[in-house]
Amino acid sequence: MKKNIRYLALAASLAVSFSATAAETDSYQGSWYALPGISYNWTDSDLKAKDDVGGFLRAGKEINQNWDVQFGGSYASVDGNTNGKYKQTLLGVDALYMLSREKLRPFLLVGIGYAHNKTDYSTLSASKDSFMGNIGAGVQYLVTDNIGLQADLREVWSQAEVGTTGATDSKTVANTVLNFGAIFRFGAPAAPVAPEPVAVQAPAPVVAQVEPAPAPAPVAEPAPKPACKPKMETITIQSEALFDFDKSTIKGKYSQILEEVAAKIKEHNDIEFVLVTGHTDRIGTDAYNQKLSERRADAVKKYLASHGVSDVRIKTVGKGESEPIVDCKDVKGFKKIVECLAPNRRVVVDASHMQEDGCSE
Repeated sequence: MKKNIRYLALAASLAVSFSATAAETDSYQGSWYALPGISYNWTDSDLKAKDDVGGFLRAGKEINQNWDVQFGGSYASVDGNTNGKYKQTLLGVDALYMLSREKLRPFLLVGIGYAHNKTDYSTLSASKDSFMGNIGAGVQYLVTDNIGLQADLREVWSQAEVGTTGATDSKTVANTVLNFGAIFRFGAPAAPVAPEPVAVQAPAPVVAQVEPAPAPAPVAEPAPKPACKPKMETITIQSEALFDFDKSTIKGKYSQILEEVAAKIKEHNDIEFVLVTGHTDRIGTDAYNQKLSERRADAVKKYLASHGVSDVRIKTVGKGESEPIVDCKDVKGFKKIVECLAPNRRVVVDASHMQEDGCSE
């Protein structure tokens, strides 16, 4: 038992070490995946059975930036130290804490479920159904965007009948299991196509015609003043300049960007409406990206309001991934796709005021 725990501690430390080498720009795609594979089982000494291979089949789902869920079953049949077999069937669900979302993805795991242990020896024939719990550590590696590998080492606790016929005892046994499988990913969001821009023609200014008053002598008519036209100030800020990846809290060291935006808005007393729009890229689910874009727009509104811009004048909207600037359909490799899609991750501030050049308000 102590030896098995040492193996598990070593696997966990390796997973944390792998995470230290991961790049800072992590992301997930919200994919489903299938995970078939084989296992090697070191059985508890109380079971009096040899070590041997088994198999498993699981399905997985990327829940968010840090968590996956996997559920499924496994089966192992190994020889007893005397005549006969020890058989274990497991059904359960595992929660994986992902330490990275790059191609190399170390993780820690914990799971619960059901166990059926059957000891069919010449000296004992008994079976036991019980709850099962396991903890472990492992790593995933994506060979392509759709195919990858996973290996993990875990300790599995369950109840089994041990002893001899007529003198059995129900005990908690701990098997150490090394799993190795292939990942087949599917269901990742498709790249949206950028809509064609629609040109909007501004209406021509209307100039009032003034009839000259009758006079004994013709009087030159003064030229009419040009009509004042509304002017739109649009400021686009890349999300990386304000937020950490997958976060909606403004980074303090970059807050000067929004201070300059607030100062520019306060220069024009005639501004009655400021629109803050949040955008994301296509990585992740539609629903998640919509919420993230709304949270970031709200964070910018609160910051502007705290720097003297009346919050009554500020409206926010989240567009999620619906209005991309680039689509990056021909880019290969997950990290390159993340870099290519950076222009889509942005916050846009629109404010309209009367143009003052050559006319009064």
